[in-house]
Amino acid sequence: MCSLCGLIGGDLHWADLPTRPGVFSRNTGEFERRKERRIRINHLDHIFKCINLKISDWQSIAYVLSDKTGNSEIVSDLGGLWNAAEKLLGHPVDPLSQHFLISLRESRDHA
Repeated sequence: MCSLCGLIGGDLHWADLPTRPGVFSRNTGEFERRKERRIRINHLDHIFKCINLKISDWQSIAYVLSDKTGNSEIVSDLGGLWNAAEKLLGHPVDPLSQHFLISLRESRDHA
């Protein structure tokens, strides 16, 4: 089966859910959901640059994580991003390691 079939009509991650009565959310409509998603992707891209990866949006239903050589992984929700990063890099990633946190801090200071 093509990986695209698993994305179409799949369950949304809680961060992308539309507003429901009685549930607090800033996502009051399609425009707000897309705006919040763009902001989230900008933050994620800043984080993943520290390990030489790039993240982009795909049709507002998935994320595309890519390395510098063009290898890419399509990820349906936020929960799968670290696994995809490790697959692309070929080694475990510890986002709490001293090296990663220093890289993140330095990239923020230069931004």
